[in-house]
Parts: sequence; C-alpha cells; structure tokens
Amino acid sequence: MAATKTRTSSFSRSFSGASSPQIPGLKHGPNGTMFVSSGIPDLDKILGGGFALGSLVMVMEDAEAPHHMLLLRNFMSQGLVHNQPLLYASAAKDPRQFLGTLPSPAVPKDEKSSHRDPDQEKGLRIAWQYKKYFGENQQGFDSQNGKHEFCNNFDLRKPLERQFLTGKRIDCASILDSPNLVTLYDRCATFLSQFPRSDSNISCVGRIAIQSFCAPQCGYSSLEWDMLSFLRSLKSMLRSSNAVAVVTFPPSLLSSSSSTRWQHMADTLLSVKAIPDEDKELAMLLTGYQDMVGLLNVQKVAQINTQVPVILEATTFSIKLQKRRFLVLECLNQAPIDGSSGSSYGTSGSCSGSSKTGYLDF
Repeated sequence: MAATKTRTSSFSRSFSGASSPQIPGLKHGPNGTMFVSSGIPDLDKILGGGFALGSLVMVMEDAEAPHHMLLLRNFMSQGLVHNQPLLYASAAKDPRQFLGTLPSPAVPKDEKSSHRDPDQEKGLRIAWQYKKYFGENQQGFDSQNGKHEFCNNFDLRKPLERQFLTGKRIDCASILDSPNLVTLYDRCATFLSQFPRSDSNISCVGRIAIQSFCAPQCGYSSLEWDMLSFLRSLKSMLRSSNAVAVVTFPPSLLSSSSSTRWQHMADTLLSVKAIPDEDKELAMLLTGYQDMVGLLNVQKVAQINTQVPVILEATTFSIKLQKRRFLVLECLNQAPIDGSSGSSYGTSGSCSGSSKTGYLDF
C-alpha cells in the first residue's frame, strides 16, 4: 500500500496556468508572462509575443506625421475582434467617432488560396450556403485559421464592421479642456476594477488606449508633474489587473527632463518617425525606400517576471503598407554602394576601403 502512494514535493511544478482554458487574444509566454496582441503580426514577433499583460506601453509621436495612429488603431481593433472591453480617451470632442476609422480584419487572397485543399473544393462550394445558419458573423476571424487566432491582419482601407462595435463594452472619454486628471483617473480605475489580477483563472482582458496624452487642447497640459503622477498610478493599477494600456504622447511638447521621466516610466517604449518624401541620401542608403511610410524604433521591451533583458536583433524597422492595405514592419537593409552593380557592397573585397580587388586586407 505504501508503494502506491503518490509522492509530492513543494518544488513540483504548478500546472494551473497551463491547464486554464485558452481565451481568444491571450497567449502564454515564458516565466508565466501572458501576452495580448498589438494588432500587428510583425510587432508581436519583434517584442517576443506581443504586449505583456499588466504593462504600460508608450508610443512617442512624430509632429510631422500621425504614424502613431496606425499602431493605436490596430491595437484597438484587435481588442474588439477578440471581444475585449476597451477604454479609449482622446482630446477630441466626441471620441466615439474615432471608432469609425478602425480597420477591419482580413486575410490576403494569396494566403487563402495557399491553404485551400483541391479535394475539398466541391464540399466548399456547397457548404458556404449554410454558413449563415451556424452564426458565421459571431465567430469572427478567430476561427478562420489557427495562425490568425492571436493576431489578425487588418485592412486599413476597410472600416471595422458594425458587428464588432455593437454589443461591446466600449467606453470613450474626452479629455478636451479637462482642468485636471481626476476624471480620467477615475475612469481608468473603474475600468480596471473589472479585471482583477488572477493568473490561474483569466476570464477577460481589458485594453486602454489614450491618444496624445499631453495634447495642448487639454487644460492640464502644463501640469507635467501631475501627468507623471497619473502615469505612475496607471502603471501601478495595471500591475494588479489583467489589462494593457497604450499611451501616445508628443515628446516635443514636454521639457527634456519630463520626457526622459515618461520614457523611464514605460514598460514598452516605441517611437515613430516620418520619412521625407524626397530624401536622396536616405534613398541611396536604404533599399525599398519608395515603399516606406515611416520608421519604428523599439527603445524598450517590457521585462515581466524576469531580470534578463530582451536583446533584439534590430531596434529600427521600416513601416510599409503591403498592397496599400496591410501594415508591415521590416528590418532596414543597406542599399548597394554602386547602383549599377548587383553586389551589396560593390566589387571591392577590401575592408580597408581600397578599390583593388583581391584578398581581405585587415
């Protein structure tokens, strides 16, 4: 009887997190970290899985182009597709109108054709007529392909369908002419109270999107210490809740010391920059310059439940629009020195800059 007794140990691994049901839009990571998708497949790969649950993501805006809106729209749309509650705040008079600009999830045609089975072509021709009887609209895009369950490709030229906006828990707040941050803090605290931190049993995940936090239209734009205190409080509330917040801000409107403190406060820090239309020097330096719309720089990656820093292969990526519809991030590639030559670095094999061909000269 003693031999059949199961041995237990205090060092035994807990499988409560692994055995918990997988909810849409949530992915397990290393060291017990949970990730939610940013809405951009390439950005999720760069960050090692997406935005860490309970983290504060800050995006530094560019005064010359609103490229931060691309990141914010995809982040909000991905949450609505996964039926995740959303709190959106901006300096607009009616922030709810911004929901009409969110992109719709889509799958490229070439990807659809590559996954199509010719043997089932006849069955598909018959089955499509009965999809409306099985709640096709309620399934959304999560069940089309396992690859897109966690992160979707979004068509920037197609607005988000009404079915994703109706019946959702969407809360919009206007920070226009707000004399202080008390109202916004109360809205965030009330919203985050719906998602208490529980790693063993996560039933729902919330998302917060704040656009142009220190916009001059806000009455508190000159209260830099109050805004820093709000970010510190927001980060503390996120740590104890199952939610992620994305805050965009223009650093040019802040003092250098305040901008540095804000960047230090972020768990994940991103910055976007516009590319001049006619920069001949940059066009000669980079390949595919004509297809770029901007640059994305990853300055900091969240470190949750670990002290090991994340080392990225690259920190600056080009922002491109594939087929003028899908947002794509690519590493920067140096163009050939001699435009008429197919070699990446000309015909010279010398490391000392000599034009003579031959062995490597160190």
